[in-house]
Amino acid sequence: MTEQFILTLIDKFAAADMAELKFDDGGASLSLRKEGAFIRGSAPASAVPGGGASAAGGPDAGVRLRLPVSPGGPADSGLENITSPIVATFYAAPGPDAPPFVKAGSEVKAGDTLCILEAMKMMNHLEAEFDCRILSVKAAPGDLVEYGQILFEVKRI
Repeated sequence: MTEQFILTLIDKFAAADMAELKFDDGGASLSLRKEGAFIRGSAPASAVPGGGASAAGGPDAGVRLRLPVSPGGPADSGLENITSPIVATFYAAPGPDAPPFVKAGSEVKAGDTLCILEAMKMMNHLEAEFDCRILSVKAAPGDLVEYGQILFEVKRI
């Protein structure tokens, strides 16, 4: 691998909707990961919504994503917005006939799954990083969500 090749690979990786890249040419290897993109595990698309099986890997199946959180509402309201960390398809439930992970009024604990974001046939579980109350869900099941799009309006508890 030449220095120019590595720099080109890094530039293309930074511009892509990828969270991780591993490259091995037999003599050298390179591993790139975007900060906060993966926390643990991965599951094929067939393990969750639209893939024909329901949570085949159990509750820990899927990639875990960190929550991008931004202030919402007036500065003193305590409201926060949880936004999408990736461009993906939004799923509110683990399967077509399953109840949603959360809905308006739900109280969640840190580590609870809020939704699934499917990107590049990977099911990414978006987990709460703090205890909160869901005030509103801003995306509908099957919606294509953009990076930074508001998914939930929450208040810490």
